[in-house]
Amino acid sequence: MSGRARGVIERARVRLPIRLKLAIVSAALTFVILLLFAVVVGAFTERKLMSSFDDDLRATAADLQSRFRVAARGAGPELLVDGGVIDAAASGGAAIRVVARDGLVLGETRRELYLGPPFEGVRDVGDYRVATRPLFDRSFDPAGVLGLDTSPIDGAVAFVQYAKPRRNLESTTDRLELFLALGVLGGTGLAFLAGFAVARRAMRPIADLTSAAREVARTRDPAKALPRSEARDEVGQLARTLDDMLRQLDAARGETQSALDRQRDFVADASHELRTPLTSILANLELLEEELTRAGGPGDPEAASEIAGSALRSSRRMRRLVGDLLLLARADAGRQVPPRPVDLAQVAAEAVAEAAPLASGHNVSLDLPEVGHTQVDGSSDDLHRLVLNLIENAMIHTPPGTPVVVSVRARDATVIVEVADRGPGVSPERRERIFERFTRDAGDRTSVSGSGLGLAIVRAVADVHGGTVEVGDAPGGGALFTVRLPAAPMLRSSAPGVSDGQAHDDPAISPRRTA
Repeated sequence: MSGRARGVIERARVRLPIRLKLAIVSAALTFVILLLFAVVVGAFTERKLMSSFDDDLRATAADLQSRFRVAARGAGPELLVDGGVIDAAASGGAAIRVVARDGLVLGETRRELYLGPPFEGVRDVGDYRVATRPLFDRSFDPAGVLGLDTSPIDGAVAFVQYAKPRRNLESTTDRLELFLALGVLGGTGLAFLAGFAVARRAMRPIADLTSAAREVARTRDPAKALPRSEARDEVGQLARTLDDMLRQLDAARGETQSALDRQRDFVADASHELRTPLTSILANLELLEEELTRAGGPGDPEAASEIAGSALRSSRRMRRLVGDLLLLARADAGRQVPPRPVDLAQVAAEAVAEAAPLASGHNVSLDLPEVGHTQVDGSSDDLHRLVLNLIENAMIHTPPGTPVVVSVRARDATVIVEVADRGPGVSPERRERIFERFTRDAGDRTSVSGSGLGLAIVRAVADVHGGTVEVGDAPGGGALFTVRLPAAPMLRSSAPGVSDGQAHDDPAISPRRTA
């Protein structure tokens, strides 16, 4: 096969629809099966027809042998049967010849019809199928007993040849072949139509899915419902799988859109938060410049010092806000400082010490276990920021004098940090929202320093360290923030069910250490 022909076949194979391919394959298989069946049946039937035809020739020749009488004379054998009997036996287009051993024709139905020399059996001669039987001298055997059952032809006086044209057998064979050919072609055509109908019916759900998918591609709306098939076959599974995939894509698109919305809000809020200290710094610097260059004197040193202090405080606030934004951005990007063993009890003690100058009359206490039982793998600075933000959040949103307890304990390969207070607590409907960025509400708990990022940083740090954070009600009233972090690997195998720093019923009333 040339390359061009192969290319044409390949292009046709690619362009044909699947239902037509299935119908062609079904018709081809049916054609091959029917053709093999027709060849086998035809060969067997032709053999049977030929055998029946020969048996009929032999039977008729034997009947003629029993009816014809030949007598040997001095001049040669003589047929003792009238020619009319020969003509009557040759009805139906058959031919009969009676020939002597030397070839002399004693009787025949058609002149100049040569049926070959005498022979034993059945064979083809020209357009005829010829059966030959020997005739014996029956002048001394009127009953015909002698020679009827003798097969050797040496003693035969003459022979009777009975022939029928082969066209009778060939016409029957041709009709058989035509019938088989029509059966093969008809069966192939029916197989093609049935295969096409079945394939079209089977491909209809796929066509519906294709149309629906094209509509989804046009509208870019994965929320569009796909047609579902009630069948439990492969097409039904495909429809359900595609529908589930679109549902997941729609959910992912919603999550992505929500994330983009949060990012836009985050950028807008961050810009607003940064603009406030920058505006304050610029205003204070302008006042400072005006105070230092006031006409008629060097200006008031105390006023200049106050302006510079205000600018310095705004700068520190902006630096802390930028640090918070950087920490959140690093957490969102999945970047993490190489983890090192960190003792959370020590981190909590340092955070309480740092928050002590800002206590504003709050009674901040520590409930810590023995050193070395609360180690985790992580960043010491980030964990310090987590605990400090929880302490500052408790101090900012509780009245002065409210007790605040920071406790650390180990339990079941987990290190738990709890910050409890006796303040107004957090309403259940806001317990999840307070961890979102830039969440502020003067009437309820918010994040640290008014920036709305403190508790968001707590959750981000906990997530980066493989932990969780939640807020609930403290025993005796108030809020209880709980952070759970996985313990360091060296402590997990020996971690007790509850460490020496097991939580008490009211941490705000029974502190072990006080800052």
